[in-house]
Amino acid sequence: MSIISEITKDSVLNYIATEGKRIDGRGFDDYREIKVEKGFIKSAEGSALVSIGKTKVLVGVKVDPAEPFSDRPGEGIISTNAELLPLAYKEFETGPPNEDSIELARVVDRGIRSADIIDTASLKINEEKVWGIFIDIYVLDYDGNLMDAAALAAMAALTEAYIPKYDEQNKKVIRDRAQGKPLPLRGIVTECTFAKMGGKIMIDPCLEEEMAMEGRLTIGIMDKYVVSGQKAEQAAFTQEELFACIDKAFAKHETLKKLAMG
Repeated sequence: MSIISEITKDSVLNYIATEGKRIDGRGFDDYREIKVEKGFIKSAEGSALVSIGKTKVLVGVKVDPAEPFSDRPGEGIISTNAELLPLAYKEFETGPPNEDSIELARVVDRGIRSADIIDTASLKINEEKVWGIFIDIYVLDYDGNLMDAAALAAMAALTEAYIPKYDEQNKKVIRDRAQGKPLPLRGIVTECTFAKMGGKIMIDPCLEEEMAMEGRLTIGIMDKYVVSGQKAEQAAFTQEELFACIDKAFAKHETLKKLAMG
Protein backbone atom coordinates (compact mmCIF):
# COMPACT_ATOMS: atom_id res chain seq x y z
CA MET A 1 0.00 0.00 0.00
CA SER A 2 1.30 3.48 -0.88
CA ILE A 3 2.07 6.16 1.73
CA ILE A 4 -0.91 8.19 0.48
CA SER A 5 -3.20 5.18 0.88
CA GLU A 6 -1.91 4.58 4.42
CA ILE A 7 -2.58 8.20 5.35
CA THR A 8 -6.06 8.03 3.83
CA LYS A 9 -6.81 4.79 5.68
CA ASP A 10 -5.69 6.23 9.00
CA SER A 11 -7.74 9.41 8.55
CA VAL A 12 -10.90 7.47 7.62
CA LEU A 13 -10.56 5.06 10.56
CA ASN A 14 -9.72 7.86 13.00
CA TYR A 15 -12.77 9.84 11.90
CA ILE A 16 -15.02 6.83 12.40
CA ALA A 17 -13.50 6.16 15.83
CA THR A 18 -13.56 9.76 17.12
CA GLU A 19 -16.67 11.18 15.41
CA GLY A 20 -18.70 8.04 14.83
CA LYS A 21 -19.34 9.29 11.30
CA ARG A 22 -18.26 8.65 7.75
CA ILE A 23 -15.63 10.89 6.22
CA ASP A 24 -18.20 12.59 3.94
CA GLY A 25 -20.80 12.99 6.69
CA ARG A 26 -23.24 10.34 5.45
CA GLY A 27 -24.98 7.87 7.69
CA PHE A 28 -23.70 4.30 7.56
CA ASP A 29 -26.82 3.21 5.63
CA ASP A 30 -26.93 6.14 3.18
CA TYR A 31 -26.09 6.14 -0.52
CA ARG A 32 -24.60 9.14 -2.21
CA GLU A 33 -26.80 10.90 -4.78
CA ILE A 34 -27.76 8.54 -7.60
CA LYS A 35 -28.60 9.66 -11.14
CA VAL A 36 -29.67 7.49 -14.09
CA GLU A 37 -29.81 8.63 -17.72
CA LYS A 38 -31.08 6.15 -20.31
CA GLY A 39 -30.54 6.20 -24.07
CA PHE A 40 -27.09 7.74 -23.74
CA ILE A 41 -25.61 5.79 -26.68
CA LYS A 42 -27.86 6.26 -29.68
CA SER A 43 -26.25 3.49 -31.75
CA ALA A 44 -26.77 0.83 -29.05
CA GLU A 45 -29.90 -1.26 -28.58
CA GLY A 46 -29.90 -0.11 -24.95
CA SER A 47 -27.71 2.15 -22.81
CA ALA A 48 -27.56 4.00 -19.52
CA LEU A 49 -25.24 6.37 -17.70
CA VAL A 50 -25.29 6.03 -13.90
CA SER A 51 -23.69 8.32 -11.36
CA ILE A 52 -23.32 7.44 -7.68
CA GLY A 53 -21.69 10.49 -6.18
CA LYS A 54 -18.69 11.19 -8.39
CA THR A 55 -18.51 7.62 -9.71
CA LYS A 56 -19.81 7.37 -13.28
CA VAL A 57 -20.41 4.18 -15.24
CA LEU A 58 -21.73 3.88 -18.80
CA VAL A 59 -23.26 0.64 -20.06
CA GLY A 60 -24.12 -0.18 -23.65
CA VAL A 61 -26.18 -3.20 -24.69
CA LYS A 62 -25.65 -4.57 -28.18
CA VAL A 63 -27.91 -7.24 -29.66
CA ASP A 64 -26.37 -9.24 -32.51
CA PRO A 65 -26.94 -12.60 -34.20
CA ALA A 66 -24.66 -15.24 -32.68
CA GLU A 67 -24.05 -18.96 -32.72
CA PRO A 68 -25.69 -20.71 -29.75
CA PHE A 69 -23.73 -22.80 -27.27
CA SER A 70 -23.65 -26.48 -28.23
CA ASP A 71 -25.34 -27.57 -25.00
CA ARG A 72 -28.14 -24.98 -25.39
CA PRO A 73 -28.82 -24.85 -29.14
CA GLY A 74 -32.13 -23.04 -28.94
CA GLU A 75 -31.19 -20.35 -26.42
CA GLY A 76 -29.69 -16.91 -26.79
CA ILE A 77 -26.40 -16.00 -25.16
CA ILE A 78 -25.35 -13.32 -22.66
CA SER A 79 -21.88 -11.82 -22.47
CA THR A 80 -20.71 -9.14 -20.02
CA ASN A 81 -17.43 -7.24 -20.23
CA ALA A 82 -16.01 -4.31 -18.27
CA GLU A 83 -13.36 -1.75 -19.14
CA LEU A 84 -11.66 0.52 -16.62
CA LEU A 85 -10.79 3.53 -18.75
CA PRO A 86 -7.52 5.34 -17.85
CA LEU A 87 -9.36 8.68 -17.85
CA ALA A 88 -11.47 7.44 -14.92
CA TYR A 89 -8.63 7.01 -12.40
CA LYS A 90 -4.90 7.52 -12.36
CA GLU A 91 -4.11 3.87 -11.60
CA PHE A 92 -6.21 2.42 -14.42
CA GLU A 93 -4.15 1.34 -17.42
CA THR A 94 -4.84 0.35 -21.00
CA GLY A 95 -4.35 -3.24 -22.07
CA PRO A 96 -6.03 -6.60 -21.52
CA PRO A 97 -8.61 -6.97 -18.72
CA ASN A 98 -7.09 -7.08 -15.23
CA GLU A 99 -8.44 -8.67 -12.04
CA ASP A 100 -10.55 -5.64 -11.15
CA SER A 101 -12.30 -5.38 -14.52
CA ILE A 102 -12.87 -9.15 -14.64
CA GLU A 103 -14.37 -9.12 -11.13
CA LEU A 104 -16.63 -6.18 -11.99
CA ALA A 105 -17.97 -7.90 -15.11
CA ARG A 106 -18.49 -11.19 -13.27
CA VAL A 107 -20.36 -9.64 -10.36
CA VAL A 108 -22.77 -7.83 -12.70
CA ASP A 109 -23.14 -10.90 -14.92
CA ARG A 110 -23.72 -13.22 -11.96
CA GLY A 111 -26.67 -11.18 -10.71
CA ILE A 112 -28.31 -11.19 -14.14
CA ARG A 113 -27.74 -14.91 -14.73
CA SER A 114 -28.59 -16.11 -11.22
CA ALA A 115 -31.91 -14.28 -11.28
CA ASP A 116 -32.59 -15.63 -14.79
CA ILE A 117 -34.09 -12.27 -15.76
CA ILE A 118 -33.49 -12.61 -19.51
CA ASP A 119 -35.69 -15.17 -21.27
CA THR A 120 -32.92 -16.69 -23.40
CA ALA A 121 -35.29 -19.34 -24.79
CA SER A 122 -37.18 -16.58 -26.62
CA LEU A 123 -34.02 -15.35 -28.39
CA LYS A 124 -33.87 -18.01 -31.10
CA ILE A 125 -33.69 -16.65 -34.65
CA ASN A 126 -33.53 -19.89 -36.63
CA GLU A 127 -31.92 -23.32 -36.40
CA GLU A 128 -28.44 -21.84 -36.74
CA LYS A 129 -28.62 -18.43 -35.11
CA VAL A 130 -29.78 -16.89 -31.85
CA TRP A 131 -29.65 -13.37 -30.47
CA GLY A 132 -26.61 -12.54 -28.37
CA ILE A 133 -26.99 -9.93 -25.62
CA PHE A 134 -23.65 -8.17 -25.18
CA ILE A 135 -23.36 -5.95 -22.09
CA ASP A 136 -20.35 -3.60 -22.16
CA ILE A 137 -19.43 -1.67 -19.01
CA TYR A 138 -17.27 1.46 -19.23
CA VAL A 139 -16.00 3.15 -16.06
CA LEU A 140 -15.79 6.89 -16.79
CA ASP A 141 -15.08 8.26 -13.29
CA TYR A 142 -14.01 6.22 -10.28
CA ASP A 143 -14.76 7.45 -6.77
CA GLY A 144 -15.66 4.13 -5.13
CA ASN A 145 -18.40 1.49 -5.41
CA LEU A 146 -18.17 0.48 -9.05
CA MET A 147 -20.21 -2.67 -8.35
CA ASP A 148 -23.49 -0.94 -7.59
CA ALA A 149 -23.05 1.71 -10.29
CA ALA A 150 -22.29 -0.90 -12.97
CA ALA A 151 -25.12 -3.21 -11.87
CA LEU A 152 -27.63 -0.36 -11.89
CA ALA A 153 -26.42 0.91 -15.26
CA ALA A 154 -26.63 -2.60 -16.74
CA MET A 155 -30.20 -3.07 -15.53
CA ALA A 156 -31.26 0.39 -16.71
CA ALA A 157 -29.78 -0.32 -20.14
CA LEU A 158 -31.47 -3.72 -20.34
CA THR A 159 -34.89 -2.27 -19.48
CA GLU A 160 -34.76 0.03 -22.51
CA ALA A 161 -33.04 -2.45 -24.85
CA TYR A 162 -34.86 -3.91 -27.85
CA ILE A 163 -34.44 -6.91 -30.14
CA PRO A 164 -33.86 -5.79 -33.77
CA LYS A 165 -35.87 -7.24 -36.62
CA TYR A 166 -34.13 -10.02 -38.53
CA ASP A 167 -34.73 -10.18 -42.28
CA GLU A 168 -34.54 -13.92 -42.84
CA GLN A 169 -34.66 -13.68 -46.62
CA ASN A 170 -31.71 -11.28 -46.90
CA LYS A 171 -29.94 -12.45 -43.72
CA LYS A 172 -29.90 -8.87 -42.52
CA VAL A 173 -30.41 -7.17 -39.16
CA ILE A 174 -32.75 -4.16 -39.24
CA ARG A 175 -31.75 -1.87 -36.38
CA ASP A 176 -34.90 0.17 -36.07
CA ARG A 177 -36.46 0.41 -32.63
CA ALA A 178 -39.90 0.92 -34.15
CA GLN A 179 -39.65 -2.40 -36.01
CA GLY A 180 -38.03 -4.28 -33.13
CA LYS A 181 -39.49 -5.64 -29.91
CA PRO A 182 -38.58 -5.10 -26.24
CA LEU A 183 -35.96 -7.35 -24.69
CA PRO A 184 -37.93 -9.92 -22.64
CA LEU A 185 -37.12 -9.39 -18.94
CA ARG A 186 -38.51 -11.35 -16.02
CA GLY A 187 -37.53 -8.88 -13.32
CA ILE A 188 -35.05 -6.33 -12.02
CA VAL A 189 -31.88 -7.20 -10.11
CA THR A 190 -30.21 -4.65 -7.83
CA GLU A 191 -26.89 -4.90 -6.04
CA CYS A 192 -25.80 -3.29 -2.76
CA THR A 193 -22.18 -3.13 -1.68
CA PHE A 194 -21.03 -2.88 1.93
CA ALA A 195 -17.59 -2.01 3.31
CA LYS A 196 -16.34 -3.13 6.71
CA MET A 197 -13.78 -1.04 8.57
CA GLY A 198 -13.01 -0.07 12.13
CA GLY A 199 -15.70 -2.41 13.40
CA LYS A 200 -18.37 -0.62 11.35
CA ILE A 201 -20.23 -1.65 8.19
CA MET A 202 -21.36 0.98 5.69
CA ILE A 203 -23.16 0.93 2.36
CA ASP A 204 -21.85 2.52 -0.86
CA PRO A 205 -18.17 3.07 0.05
CA CYS A 206 -16.51 6.10 -1.54
CA LEU A 207 -12.91 5.89 -2.80
CA GLU A 208 -11.33 6.89 0.53
CA GLU A 209 -13.43 4.28 2.33
CA GLU A 210 -12.43 1.60 -0.18
CA MET A 211 -8.78 2.42 0.55
CA ALA A 212 -9.48 1.88 4.26
CA MET A 213 -11.90 -1.05 4.13
CA GLU A 214 -10.97 -4.40 5.59
CA GLY A 215 -13.79 -6.32 3.92
CA ARG A 216 -16.31 -5.84 1.12
CA LEU A 217 -19.60 -7.60 0.45
CA THR A 218 -21.91 -7.18 -2.56
CA ILE A 219 -25.42 -8.65 -2.38
CA GLY A 220 -27.76 -9.06 -5.37
CA ILE A 221 -31.52 -8.89 -4.80
CA MET A 222 -34.55 -9.59 -6.98
CA ASP A 223 -37.91 -9.01 -5.31
CA LYS A 224 -37.98 -11.38 -2.29
CA TYR A 225 -34.82 -13.32 -3.10
CA VAL A 226 -31.07 -13.05 -2.66
CA VAL A 227 -29.71 -14.02 -6.08
CA SER A 228 -25.96 -13.38 -5.78
CA GLY A 229 -23.13 -12.44 -3.46
CA GLN A 230 -19.46 -11.48 -3.72
CA LYS A 231 -17.00 -11.21 -0.84
CA ALA A 232 -13.62 -9.45 -1.16
CA GLU A 233 -10.73 -8.37 1.08
CA GLN A 234 -9.57 -10.19 4.22
CA ALA A 235 -12.05 -9.23 6.95
CA ALA A 236 -14.81 -11.74 7.68
CA PHE A 237 -18.50 -10.96 8.13
CA THR A 238 -20.24 -12.70 11.01
CA GLN A 239 -23.59 -14.41 10.46
CA GLU A 240 -25.30 -11.53 12.27
CA GLU A 241 -23.50 -8.96 10.09
CA LEU A 242 -24.35 -10.91 6.92
CA PHE A 243 -28.06 -11.03 7.76
CA ALA A 244 -28.01 -7.32 8.64
CA CYS A 245 -26.47 -6.51 5.24
CA ILE A 246 -29.07 -8.66 3.49
CA ASP A 247 -31.88 -6.83 5.31
CA LYS A 248 -30.42 -3.47 4.26
CA ALA A 249 -30.04 -4.66 0.65
CA PHE A 250 -33.74 -5.60 0.65
CA ALA A 251 -34.58 -2.19 2.12
CA LYS A 252 -32.75 -0.43 -0.74
CA HIS A 253 -34.09 -2.72 -3.48
CA GLU A 254 -37.31 -0.88 -4.33
CA THR A 255 -35.57 2.51 -4.59
CA LEU A 256 -32.83 1.12 -6.85
CA LYS A 257 -35.41 -0.84 -8.88
CA LYS A 258 -37.40 2.33 -9.58
CA LEU A 259 -34.23 4.10 -10.70
CA ALA A 260 -33.40 1.23 -13.08
CA MET A 261 -36.89 1.22 -14.56
CA GLY A 262 -36.83 5.00 -14.99
